[in-house]
Amino acid sequence: MSIFDKLGNNNAAPVAAPSAAGKTSQTFTFYALPESLTQMQALPEAALTDPFQTAALTVCALCAYAADKTVGTDMLNWLRGPRPLSPLDISFLNDRFMDGHHVPFSYFAGAVPANNYTPTQPYTLTFEAGPYADANPGYKKLHIRSGGADSPREIILRQKGDGQWLLWDQFLLVSIRQPKSDDPWA
Repeated sequence: MSIFDKLGNNNAAPVAAPSAAGKTSQTFTFYALPESLTQMQALPEAALTDPFQTAALTVCALCAYAADKTVGTDMLNWLRGPRPLSPLDISFLNDRFMDGHHVPFSYFAGAVPANNYTPTQPYTLTFEAGPYADANPGYKKLHIRSGGADSPREIILRQKGDGQWLLWDQFLLVSIRQPKSDDPWA
């Protein structure tokens, strides 16, 4: 059983629909999470013409990494473009997932410690661009809230010469509150 089956994900082809897009925030809705690079590349966001799209797909790739490191690595490498994950990056990811898979799922609406970070369906992500989002030309700094943290987390995207936005860096896998099932004090 994959992590996606555990979350009640059906086997239908993944469909994503961005909701009302604005200059300062954008919400994405996924009816199924991509379980392969091919499925990810079939999503409308895969055009990578907007930094918010790349950010949303990064969370999906981290969820996939939690279920299958090879698939997640393929997705993250594609999102990073000409700068694939280094052995150090992979070691960092493996370290972050030693305590479980819940952290990337905590960014979806409805995922909180009390329900063991089980997102409501369809899966919804909202990213915000703060006042310094465009401080560095060619880069975009976005923020997303976790159901297990008090402050938003950061993701940085970089624009290629062809207009595509790629993953530059992410600070999404930092510690959050334990899921209720892992909390000995709950």
